[in-house]
Amino acid sequence: MSDIRNCIIIGSGPAGYTAAIYAARAGLTPLLFTGAEPGGQLMITTDVENYPGYPDGIMGPAMMGEFQKQAERFGTEIKYEMINKVDFSESVHKIWTESDELFEAHTIIISTGASAKWLGLPSEQRLMNKGVSACAVCDGFFFKGMDVAIVGAGDTAAEEATYLAKLCPKVHMLVRRDEMRASKIMQERVHDMPNIEVHWNTETVEVLGEEEVEGVRVRNNKTGEESTLDVKGFFVAIGHKPNTDIFKPWLEMDDVGYLLVQCGSAKTKTEGVFASGDAADKVYRQAVTAAGTGCMAALDAERYLVEKGIL
Repeated sequence: MSDIRNCIIIGSGPAGYTAAIYAARAGLTPLLFTGAEPGGQLMITTDVENYPGYPDGIMGPAMMGEFQKQAERFGTEIKYEMINKVDFSESVHKIWTESDELFEAHTIIISTGASAKWLGLPSEQRLMNKGVSACAVCDGFFFKGMDVAIVGAGDTAAEEATYLAKLCPKVHMLVRRDEMRASKIMQERVHDMPNIEVHWNTETVEVLGEEEVEGVRVRNNKTGEESTLDVKGFFVAIGHKPNTDIFKPWLEMDDVGYLLVQCGSAKTKTEGVFASGDAADKVYRQAVTAAGTGCMAALDAERYLVEKGIL
């Protein structure tokens, strides 16, 4: 059985590494488990141009490398392992790695993120970060002045379509059914944008191009007719899945799986357990907001340890 630690962070990325920086500087000697994707979603992101402090932009993996170095500089211990089981039933929380090693801590910070849902097309995966993206707010600027397509029918798809419409001369919105799932007000915003064309009963067959997106082949579900749209960007907005399944027996979450935190904090309803980043954020999902909540989680953990007389 391991020694009881002050703070364990589950997951890396902007939230996890920022939490580690603050926790380490506060003397919590945090232990961080990177999970299956060290660095999170930014590891599959090319140019990051909207994070403050990088006026010339930076590659996602390079940014995460700098975050990690900063966390390690202040004494964060990093283990490249997955956590596959937890027990939050007592004041000292237990976690088990994929190799079944037990670790215990007074505080746990969860920063396991959320994964974008994809269509599952080989061409989609081949052209990821070469014109295919799951975040219009992150990558839309790169397609300013170009025609693009976006797949989805919910509020997120509608919001991202209207965002793209401010940058692009033409936005093709591909909807699988003859109606949208988006709220009425979001649908109205889509229909009020003259440069958004909604393609009803339409599914994507293939994203075209070798080194970059050159178009998308689509099929009408009712007629079976196929056609090609001349676009340079292809955005997928069919939802995200928070990586929180192992916490279901222990923590409150919404029906999708996003962890619920107390307003204005990173506190869950389980004492000593804090949530940060995209595992708890279904609205903004940006690197800078994830980093902010990582900071909040570390500060909340520090205060909890002080209040309990542990630190």
